[in-house]
Amino acid sequence: MKKYLVIPFLLISAILFAQSDKTILEIESEKVSMDEFKRVYLKNNSGEIVSKSTVEEYLELYINFKLKVKEAVSRGMDEDEAFIQELKGYRAQLAQPYLSEESMLEQLKKEAYERLKHEIRANHILIKSNPTDSPEDTLAAYKKALKFRKMILGGDDFGAIAQQYSEDPSAKQNKGDLGYFTGFYMVYPFETAAYTTEVGKISMPIKTRFGYHLVKVVDKRPSNGTMNAAHILISTDPQLSNGENAEEKVKEIYARIKEGTSFEEMASQFSDDQRSAKNGGLLPSFTVGKMIKEFEVAAFALENDGDISEPVKTKYGWHIIKRINKETLPPYSELEADLERKVRKDSRANLTEGAAIKKIQKEYGFSENLKELNDFYKLVDKEIYNEDWDSKVLSKLNKTMFEIGDLKVNQTEFSNFLVENMARNNNLDPNVLVNKSYKEFKKAQILAYKDSQLEEEYPEFKALIQEYHDGILLFNLTDELVWSKAVKDTAGLEAFYNKNKENYKWKKRADAVIFSAANAKIAKEVKERLIKGEELSKVMDDINRPSQLNLKKEQKKYEVGENEILGKINWKDGMSKNIESNGRISFVQIKEVIEPSYKTLEDSRGIITSDYQEHLEKQWITELREKYSFKVNKFVVEELKEQLEE
Repeated sequence: MKKYLVIPFLLISAILFAQSDKTILEIESEKVSMDEFKRVYLKNNSGEIVSKSTVEEYLELYINFKLKVKEAVSRGMDEDEAFIQELKGYRAQLAQPYLSEESMLEQLKKEAYERLKHEIRANHILIKSNPTDSPEDTLAAYKKALKFRKMILGGDDFGAIAQQYSEDPSAKQNKGDLGYFTGFYMVYPFETAAYTTEVGKISMPIKTRFGYHLVKVVDKRPSNGTMNAAHILISTDPQLSNGENAEEKVKEIYARIKEGTSFEEMASQFSDDQRSAKNGGLLPSFTVGKMIKEFEVAAFALENDGDISEPVKTKYGWHIIKRINKETLPPYSELEADLERKVRKDSRANLTEGAAIKKIQKEYGFSENLKELNDFYKLVDKEIYNEDWDSKVLSKLNKTMFEIGDLKVNQTEFSNFLVENMARNNNLDPNVLVNKSYKEFKKAQILAYKDSQLEEEYPEFKALIQEYHDGILLFNLTDELVWSKAVKDTAGLEAFYNKNKENYKWKKRADAVIFSAANAKIAKEVKERLIKGEELSKVMDDINRPSQLNLKKEQKKYEVGENEILGKINWKDGMSKNIESNGRISFVQIKEVIEPSYKTLEDSRGIITSDYQEHLEKQWITELREKYSFKVNKFVVEELKEQLEE
């Protein structure tokens, strides 16, 4: 989410193109029509998630928003170079849908959906080839790939050839085996080759940005869908667990589960994956290719919901996996928005751009004088890479190369582009350099022309840019006067804390160790040894030597009501009574009972800083309302309310 989009007023959908003359709000010389405000209000008071505001409540928020933006403009923040560049970046993102071809986009979405219905297992051989290689080098790489294909078709083993000759480093270990994957996991040309080559067959050399690939399709199967699973991890990382005992410990846990102990209970008690342990080991859903291979194979091998795997070893440690459920591919209508997002981010988006360029050429009229490119073939030779090459040889070129709309693009502009981009194309064959540069230049000019027309042709786009303009200004000024100020203003923060100290108090606390023992006998032994003064670490080592599940502990300062076990005992120094919990015996060693006291500023700096920020913002709004004049037309407000009630 963009950082300033959290401000609800920025969801303005459009600035009306045919507004009514009725003004609901006037701030200084700026007038806001009833229709404009109505759209903003309805936009932000629709749906079940947003808590609805009355017209009067929302109008107050809207006034605050407008005043803050006005203040930012009055300070010249819209002329700051960083602001200009940030807005420019957002504008480029927002312009993308207008610079791609929607019909091609629709085709690519549907193609991707069909591919997601299947999973491909493929092997590959890579012969590296740079996009900037000369035609000769590119051809050599292609012929090399053809040679290996011929060898394999002649009877040589694909894996052996991959291991010996593939320039993908992983082939030394996996013999080119990529495992199973589905749509969006590979670069688009490779994915297309994998999905269009028959099982058991080998593709012709496929060009990607990495080079030429030979793709052998080993298997094609219906999609496994999306797996929802939980796991218990016993890490082999010595910083997270006693790695030497990991296998022994995971086997004990697995045995307990097989005997009937709850998987979720064992996950919460013993898993070293702390993020999932508190949720019974539950993991985010995943598809093939998302998890490490050993884990993925074991998870998808579970046939029924509730099935539990034997311990599985990965590079992270030992896992026990429980299948929660497996979901099939949702209908296209449910996935469409996500598919569009992925297509736009993927290399296949280049296809939509190419289709868009053709459409733009047709829309505005495009004519090209390709013969004018010949002048560059004559003047650009291998000498261009020498330090003493003088680009002035191109200075006399000024003929028109192409026209689009009312724009004429001449040789001088291309000359500048060519010279500026020489460094990144260093040592390209001169003809390749001219051709490559001209294609890039022409595409950029055509898209730039369309881009320059967007505000005039699409009022909704113009309005959206205004949203971002105001949103960035609002964020920057609020950060300066409220958020960052509250962090940096140590004196002001301390004064606020001292004035509001009663709001920041500890409840009664206990500095305590909470133990969880496998049974009452172990609990008794632990208590006795600790009372005698033995070191806790030694007691833990001794008790857990027969079984890593015998004893667990947790130690910190707990407030009243923070922990369930502490809520069941009397708070006094020493050992508590035993409490049965989740089939184990819990007890507490209280080291100190701390009576209610004021929190220091350091104890609660986060919440105090947040409260101080809220205080600063209220002060700021008061100042803005005094600084700028504004007027609400109450008659128009009442009219709007009547419209909304109809």
